[in-house]
Amino acid sequence: MSALIHQLPPSDGTPPQFEVIAQALTQQGYCIIPDALLDYPNLTQDLLLQASQMPANAFNSAGIGRKQDHIQNDFVRRDEIHWIDGQTAAEQAWLKWNQALKDYLNKRLYLGLFSYESHFAHYKPGAFYKKHVDAFRGEANRVLTTVFYLNPNWTTEDGGELVIYPEQADPHSTDIIEKVIPTFGTMVIFLSEEFPHEVLPARRDRYSIAGWFRVNNITKLDPPR
Repeated sequence: MSALIHQLPPSDGTPPQFEVIAQALTQQGYCIIPDALLDYPNLTQDLLLQASQMPANAFNSAGIGRKQDHIQNDFVRRDEIHWIDGQTAAEQAWLKWNQALKDYLNKRLYLGLFSYESHFAHYKPGAFYKKHVDAFRGEANRVLTTVFYLNPNWTTEDGGELVIYPEQADPHSTDIIEKVIPTFGTMVIFLSEEFPHEVLPARRDRYSIAGWFRVNNITKLDPPR
């Protein structure tokens, strides 16, 4: 069954996407939502403008691991990142939306989510991120991964798809769950420990926001996305 979820009509003022996300996480552990920020009409465009207009030196080459274990590895990933800390109105609105989602999921699913962190990701033509997981069982505090896409008029010819694999897939298996085109306004959310995934090489500049909802415990291994 495809995880492509369409918008539900508004009801009590809570963004309808929130219940869609909660149900999909309960049923299958992931969901794909087009027009995820429909309740913030201009925010997706504002985030794209910020990401695409920042100077090149605002982005840093992404690496693997955290703090003293952080290393760069061009064989594994070649994207660039800029952490979101609420310095612009667009970033503040983005963080506010995800704070509301965190509160809703905690109330609805008792997940115990404590905080949210995210960064812009820029994939230049040819950039990729090989198959990996965002957290290992019992060794990290990332619980939910979010990926939000900022790419107008993206087609399959542009590459850069997110490929989601089954949890216990053989490393050499070609089985996949989903292949997501990184189209403008689409959001993907999945359980961080359960789904290996990769980003295929992009053929033009590709922008997204990668984020993680965390629980409050000690992190041993925490590979950035």
